[in-house]
Amino acid sequence: MAYEKDNEVHIEDDDARAASTPGILRWILGISLVLAVVAMSLVWIIPALFA
Repeated sequence: MAYEKDNEVHIEDDDARAASTPGILRWILGISLVLAVVAMSLVWIIPALFA
């Protein structure tokens, strides 16, 4: 909802974006980070076991 205050227009975040912010992107980034760390660790550990 927009409103005027001191000759300035203030708009709520959701109205300005025309969307909601559920926070799902944080979960996707966190899970991707964990998977990347695990994959890189396996790439390093498995060859070290057979060397």
